[in-house]
Amino acid sequence: MKKVIIPILSAVVFFTACKKQSDEKMINVKYPETAKKPVVDEYFGEKVTDNYRWLEDDRSKETEEWVKAENKVTFNYLKQIPYREELKNQLSKIWNYERVGTPFKEGKYTYFYKNDGLQNQAVLYRKDENGKEEVFLNPNTFAEDGTTSLDQVSFTKDGSLVAYSISEGGSDWRKVIVMKTENKEIVGNTLVDIKFSGISWKGNEGFFYSSYDKPKGSELSAKTDQHKLYYHKLGTPQKDDKVIFGGTDAEKHRYVGGQVTDDGKYLLISGATSTSGNKLFIKDLSKKNSKLVTIINNFDSDTNLIHNEGDKLFLVTNLNAPNKRVVTVNVKNPTPKNWKDLISETENVLDVSTGGGYIFAKYMVDAVSKVKQYDYKGKLVREVELPGIGTAGGFGGKEKATELYFSFQNYKTPTSSYKFNPKNGKYELYWKPEIDFNSDDYESKQVFYTSKDGTKVPMIITYKKGIELNGKNPTILYGYGGFNVSLTPRFSTANAVWLNNGGIYAVANLRGGGEYGKKWHKAGTQLQKQNVFDDFISAGEYLIKEKYTSSDFLAIRGGSNGGLLVGATMTQRPDLMKVALPAVGVLDMLRYHTFTAGAGWAYDYGTSEQTKEMFNYLKGYSPVHNVKKGVEYPATMVTTGDHDDRVVPAHSFKFAAELQDKQTGKNPVLIRIETNAGHGAGTPVAKIVQQYADIFGFTLWNMGVKELPKK
Repeated sequence: MKKVIIPILSAVVFFTACKKQSDEKMINVKYPETAKKPVVDEYFGEKVTDNYRWLEDDRSKETEEWVKAENKVTFNYLKQIPYREELKNQLSKIWNYERVGTPFKEGKYTYFYKNDGLQNQAVLYRKDENGKEEVFLNPNTFAEDGTTSLDQVSFTKDGSLVAYSISEGGSDWRKVIVMKTENKEIVGNTLVDIKFSGISWKGNEGFFYSSYDKPKGSELSAKTDQHKLYYHKLGTPQKDDKVIFGGTDAEKHRYVGGQVTDDGKYLLISGATSTSGNKLFIKDLSKKNSKLVTIINNFDSDTNLIHNEGDKLFLVTNLNAPNKRVVTVNVKNPTPKNWKDLISETENVLDVSTGGGYIFAKYMVDAVSKVKQYDYKGKLVREVELPGIGTAGGFGGKEKATELYFSFQNYKTPTSSYKFNPKNGKYELYWKPEIDFNSDDYESKQVFYTSKDGTKVPMIITYKKGIELNGKNPTILYGYGGFNVSLTPRFSTANAVWLNNGGIYAVANLRGGGEYGKKWHKAGTQLQKQNVFDDFISAGEYLIKEKYTSSDFLAIRGGSNGGLLVGATMTQRPDLMKVALPAVGVLDMLRYHTFTAGAGWAYDYGTSEQTKEMFNYLKGYSPVHNVKKGVEYPATMVTTGDHDDRVVPAHSFKFAAELQDKQTGKNPVLIRIETNAGHGAGTPVAKIVQQYADIFGFTLWNMGVKELPKK
């Protein structure tokens, strides 16, 4: 492994010197004219004007021309940054290393994903019992520009058939193809118009999947709020697929999923109206026309199947256990009053996997992994001693597997894979990447800072060892804070380049996330959403107070719900940071629920039509509605994809238009719109590399950096 050494002191001196001349070589920006076409909505007697409603029409020629004009301005600006190409070269160089996923056994083959380095999409390989290796599915051949990605693969229990889904242009809408694994012969016709779906086989006869009716009008932004579970029998046309659950007003759910037990006897059906809380039903597949039996009939908790032994179900739930627990119950009387604790709730959040005849309880302790192994009687077998402090994933597999695999990583350590023996708990290194980055030169430090209301919030700060705390280090502060999502230590190839160039990378574990269970999540939802922004602001203030950085060298970044975080923070505290980087953000909080499946996010946000109090609260922080004239906002680059059908690009379009219209001062406001791209999943490596070159280049340039540190 090549050792990369950066002279931190000289880099810091350089950043300081260049800040003084930051205004000497301004890149002039002339924004496109964005027409104002006022539309007035009334909420609880209050009228709200929307000048840019027309940008919601993704199919209009006018919107298309606006996108082209904005991109022209943005890319003309970016190409003038002198080290943009150098950053791209650095990113390409460090990205060009082999990446291998943890293997999994299906039938007589062992499958694994591998990317040789700069391939746009990872390739699915397999080995036979003699160790002969071959390409099984290569998504790089699906489309010339690499924008069609392989989403999920689901094998029959005997491994003879596989159903795999693909995404085109980053869309959440999927196609599903069935293939014989032995000779790769396609079976039947391609299924289309599938969205937010798993694939769960019923023997070798067919499988269950979920989707919405294809919307009338725009596929990108039209509302989709009635999810249905279908059964597809092999050899029959998709139009004949039967609706198993949903499709009536009495069973109207935004998210529906079906899971067949490993023995093929039962179908578990989950129905939800939002991203939190689900009903749960069970159906006996061994009996023709069997009725659905209700396990849980409300949305007050999250409960899912992890395993079964005949009629005995093993469930993981947060019902009466905010940090989750594992329970067992007989299918004949499956309601909560009959549940028995197998693994009780603890003070740490639980995640569960099964494999090799065991349950693996993966806990988060201040966002760091801790793993315990149990048998199916609930007896603790051992605590797995992990390779270090970070994030462990995996420990899943077939019930009779004699070896399992897990991954390990943190902010400065690339992902490695380990082969684990579930009988004796011993493991060995299976695969370690050869990357041009020396982890030993860096350190990650976890701190606990105090938020506005006194709450202690954890943050992990990663930087080059020996860095000088003089307030002049370019720093990216990243956050999410929503939907019970936990930000655990994960390695980023792109961030390695940021660190290599003397930057600091900080991740705050904000309320609204799942790091401390349901209570932590709920403390950042609806009328408590401001806690999330306060936590993020306090994280920035901590970094400045402790002289990691200063407001002249601080950038804030987040995507999706994290894009909302950045938008709200920069409009509330524009003085706190020099650069703001909201990505694919939820930015119009009065109308987010009117697009695609957005209404399902109401558990976290509430809606503007809910109550007057909720309307006022949302309007009070909605980024689109809180851009004010006469304010100097930080240098901002909004990023989105023109095919994002989850958080529609209209959010970003309208926010950028408001900022460009009202910005005071010299800080630029740009919007970078990736074409033929969606919310982020499956983005080709070539596009990712260019995106990060532009993001880092824009950030450093607006911090006053005129050239990169010498290596």
